[in-house]
Amino acid sequence: MAEAAGLHYELHGPPDAPPVILSSGLGGSAGYWAPNLPALARNFRVIAYDHRGTGRSDRVIPVNTCVADMAADLLSLLDAEGIERGHVIGHALGGMIGIDAALSAPGRIGKLVLVNGWAQLSPHTARCFDARLALLHGSGPEAFLAAQPLFLYPPDWIVAHDEALQAEAAHHLAAFAGIETTAARIAAVRAFSPSPDDLAALGETLVIATRDDFLVPYASALALAEAIPSADVATFDWGGHACNVTDPASFERIVIDFLKD
Repeated sequence: MAEAAGLHYELHGPPDAPPVILSSGLGGSAGYWAPNLPALARNFRVIAYDHRGTGRSDRVIPVNTCVADMAADLLSLLDAEGIERGHVIGHALGGMIGIDAALSAPGRIGKLVLVNGWAQLSPHTARCFDARLALLHGSGPEAFLAAQPLFLYPPDWIVAHDEALQAEAAHHLAAFAGIETTAARIAAVRAFSPSPDDLAALGETLVIATRDDFLVPYASALALAEAIPSADVATFDWGGHACNVTDPASFERIVIDFLKD
């Protein structure tokens, strides 16, 4: 474990392996990638970090925080580890962070893997955020977190893993970023809107789209891929928004093949 610029991060894998940064979604925790770390660390030098405002990182975020602020944090981790160029695997918000970092610091980001992300916020995703904010402000963090699996996982996966999800509830509540920080991060996600020219400037990119993602419509992820001329697309028929958690073996095979190609 290490810390730089107020960011807590973990290092996994051989020091001389190609570097890969893992950037999670709205929750912001490095722990989100736990199912994937063993496979990725066999092939890469992996940096998994807690976003600023979450987990073990500095809980103070910039006023009117935006994705550009988060991208600057990601680049600061490359600097801290003396990495000139690294790949990024980003889930939803984490993918937006990777996009902004690649655009703001040309040459610093190698390949991008964008998992269930979007270029333009869809009305469906906006409704999901509205519902989550209503829970957060109206019923509090416990209700917000209780509903979270509905947006991340398919129903049958939730049924099969209900006991584990219940056991994790207290941990997630204890580590919760707070109402104001969570609302500010949602606002940053909603405001992110890269231009077609920006997306066209991205380099080698893999877009992963899941058909049964409850939060991000499949068509939104495909539209993101279409906007990036160099993008490859991998689709999951099942797995929900967090397909790297529900089907880690398939996710790891696709991602490792892409990054090593």
